[in-house]
Amino acid sequence: MNPFTTHGAFSWFELLTGDVEGAKKFYGEVFGWEFKRADNVDFDYQVVSLNGQEIAGIMDIQQCDDEKIPPHWGNYITVTDIKVTLDKAKELGANVIVEITSIPKVGDFAIIQDPQGAVISMIEYKMAC
Repeated sequence: MNPFTTHGAFSWFELLTGDVEGAKKFYGEVFGWEFKRADNVDFDYQVVSLNGQEIAGIMDIQQCDDEKIPPHWGNYITVTDIKVTLDKAKELGANVIVEITSIPKVGDFAIIQDPQGAVISMIEYKMAC
């Protein structure tokens, strides 16, 4: 199973933090992760790799518009059609936190809150996986 092409699979994890360098040092030493700056965005987004496999990203929480958002890990679930999936989630009672937004050279994502209050992101990849 390729998590980047399988509808419903967890495919990406992302840390929003106020201390990117501290997070890199901590997670690098604890888990042996390696980091490189992404080249598809105009801010410092660190791509996390393990044994050559890209597994996550780390970004400064200052990139978010809402000052109330605490540092946290987020999860992305792959979808094959983001509009259809977002509409279905809304029909089932989801609250849309972030409408469909494009990430250059990656795809489109949206963030929802389920009827029980949990927040999750969905993403339709446009890149070759």
